[in-house]
Formats: sequence, C-alpha cells, structure tokens
Amino acid sequence: MSEQSENQMKTVVQVEAVPPFEIGPGIVSRRLLATEHARGWLIDFAPGAEWPEVDLHATEERYYVLSGEVIEGTERHGPGSYVVYAPGSSHRPRTETGARMLGFSLQR
Repeated sequence: MSEQSENQMKTVVQVEAVPPFEIGPGIVSRRLLATEHARGWLIDFAPGAEWPEVDLHATEERYYVLSGEVIEGTERHGPGSYVVYAPGSSHRPRTETGARMLGFSLQR
C-alpha cells in the first residue's frame, strides 16, 4: 500500500490500494496518509449524492474537483475547480452528475 524512502522524508501510496469506506449513501472516501500538519482524502460521489450533514471546519479545508460536478449552495464546481474553506466555515456538498474530489484538511 505505501512505501517510505530511506530518509523517511517522503511516503508514497497508491490511492486505489487504500481501502474505501462509506460516508453516507452514494459517498465513498479513501483516507490518505496523514501527518501532524495535514490529512488527505479522496472522495467519490455517486450521481444524486449529498453529504449526510453540514460539514463544519475547525481548520482550513481544500479540495480539487477531479471529475464530475460538486454543488455548494448555488455554486457549481466542475473539473479543475480548487475550493478553499477557511477555519470556522461550513458547507454541505452534493452532486447531480457524480464527482471525484481530492482534498486536504490542515491539522491544528
């Protein structure tokens, strides 16, 4: 699944080898490697899926839309969109088409 270099300064993981888990109906996440500074994740939304509850952020969160379309309120974010949420913000993403996003949350 992952390998570390000799000097322990870099870790590589094959994303598809990370076990997926269901967050809610039609939403699957893969928790990528975390450090004391940040954690990463890959989330796949099936068409019509919506995050199960409002997502509150104690720290900054960022995501990049790899495919499909993520809807945040009235805004639509397609492939190539990079979205940044400040600490203290909240959102509840959904999709009509399905989507894949790669994200990072900064740790305190």
